[in-house]
Formats: sequence, C-alpha cells, structure tokens
Amino acid sequence: MDFLVLFLFYLAAVLVGGATICVCSRTSYLRGLVRGGTQVFSYIIPECLQRAMLSLVHYLFHTRNYVFVVLHLTLQGMVYTEYTWEVFGYCRDLGFSLCYLLLPYLLLVVNLAFFTLSSVTDPGAITKANELLLLQVYEFDEVMFPKDARCPTCDLRKPARSKHCGVCDRCVHRFDHHCVWVNNCIGAWNARYFLLYLLTLTASAAAVAVVSTTLLVRVVVLSDLHLETRVDDLGHAQVIDIFLLVQYLFLTFPRIVFLLGFVVMLSFLLGGFLCFALYLAATNQTTNEWYRGDRAWHQRCSQVAGAPSAEPQVYRNIHSHGLWSNLGEIFLPAAAAAHYEKKRT
Repeated sequence: MDFLVLFLFYLAAVLVGGATICVCSRTSYLRGLVRGGTQVFSYIIPECLQRAMLSLVHYLFHTRNYVFVVLHLTLQGMVYTEYTWEVFGYCRDLGFSLCYLLLPYLLLVVNLAFFTLSSVTDPGAITKANELLLLQVYEFDEVMFPKDARCPTCDLRKPARSKHCGVCDRCVHRFDHHCVWVNNCIGAWNARYFLLYLLTLTASAAAVAVVSTTLLVRVVVLSDLHLETRVDDLGHAQVIDIFLLVQYLFLTFPRIVFLLGFVVMLSFLLGGFLCFALYLAATNQTTNEWYRGDRAWHQRCSQVAGAPSAEPQVYRNIHSHGLWSNLGEIFLPAAAAAHYEKKRT
C-alpha cells in the first residue's frame, strides 16, 4: 500500500506542478516567485557554486548542444530494452498476438523518423534572400508584431509572427519555441514534423503502458491472485485488495512495474503537452504568441487608454481562419504562404 500511495502522490504532484507552472507562467507571480527564490538561495549557496550552476544552466538551455538529445534517446532506449527483455518475452509465453506486441516498435520507428526531421529541418530561418518574401506572408497586428520592427541582432526587418532565437542566433519565421529535446527551433517549416513527433511519442509511451498493464492483469487472472484471501489484524479473512496486488506484482516483477509507472507518468505529461499543441494548431497560435498575447495586448490598451475616443477593445487572433485552414497552415506551410501572398496581391 505504501508503494502505490507514494507513487500516486508523486504522479499527482508532478501533474499539478506542471499545470501550475503553465498557468502561472503567463503572470508576473511566477517570475516574482523565481526572483525571490533566487535571492534566498544566493545567501545560502557559495558564490563559486552559484557561478558553476549558472554556467551549467546557460550551457544546457541557452546554447545549442546535444545533452537533451542524448538523454532523450537514452531514456527511449532503456524503455524499449526493458520492454524487449521482459515484457515481450512474457507476453509471447502467454500467447499474446505478435501484431499487438509489435505495435510499440512500429510507433518507435515512426517517432524516430519525425524526431530526426524535427531536428534537421530548417525551421524557417529568415535571411536577406527571403526577407521580402516572408514579409508578405502574414498581416501585422501592430500589437505583438509592429510593421516596421527590425531585429537588432540580424539587422533584418521582422516579418509578422517571427522572433529572434537567442539559442540558435537567428530569426525564425512563425517562431513557436526552441525545443532542447530536438536541439532546434520549432517554426513554420518543421512545426508539422514536431507535432507528429509529439503525437507518436505519446502513442508509443501509451502503447508500452497498455501492453505492460495487460500482461500484469493476465498474470493476476491466470494465477487467481484476485481470489486469494488474507487474514487481517482481527483474524478475519479478507479478499486481497488492489494495494496488496500491486505490492505483490512489484516484488515479483519490479522492473516491469517500475517501467509501467514511468510510461504512465510520461503518457500523462506528453498527453497534456500534445493537447496544448493541438489547441494552438487548431486556433493558429504559436507558443510564443500564446505566452505574450495577453501581456502585449494589455500594454497596447494602456497606451491608448488616455485618448478620449478610445473604446474598450477585445483582442482577436487575426491569423485564425477556421479549423481546417489553420491545420492546413501547419501541415502545408508552402501552400499557406502562397495563399497569403496571392490574397494580399
């Protein structure tokens, strides 16, 4: 019982913590909390250790490196090694369908293909050669994307929905975010690959979880463990409950249960991120625009609030043109760019 309760508590804490960070990240509360925590730790941690930690954080999150790519592939390799070594073998002995057992491998191959495409595909770097063309693709909303803005680093005019990535040191067309797991920016030209990579990664984790759960349930049913009884503290016979079953399975198949706990947690985390990414795609927003949108609009409204003729305005996403058009812009970016250019001319 202790193991299951602790695991469920840990899973709930991770999910609640992730949701809280996503909600609070759009407000000044989290930034103030981080600054306050940093000041507290600055008095506790020695200065030399602070410099080392800052250097490590800068290297991991503010420079292009392959640390998270290697970590990603290592974790994926460990999961599939355990799946192959134990889960697959036990399932074959119990007569599971081979097609059913090969589904996680198929998802792995497809996922690695989209992972590679997300990593190596140009996200939409803006250069002198394509600057004028990309300036015609999207309308300027004069809120987040003013018409005459220039990038001081690249010395280029900034097309609407673009942003300079400090990690890659380039301006990216329809910039979404910089992903450390693929070591690349996510922009107009590789957003479709990243979305499919996220979808197949979630599906592969869920598939391993389903097969592992089915195996453990089959073991319980075939061994009639769910019908066994135990004697409680008062000397009464009690049917074994789910907590004792989990403890027994953990003692008998520790690696499989640990694998199941890991992929279940991963499925929830990836599923939440996937839902968020699908929401952004369906509404034709980027992560950068979602994060900056309300703040930029409030700043814009405060600037015009003093004008006597100023009326209350409601922010409208001028780039959203319906579900299918928005999804088409993700999966057919070249066709979308040609459509916008034709529409403006």
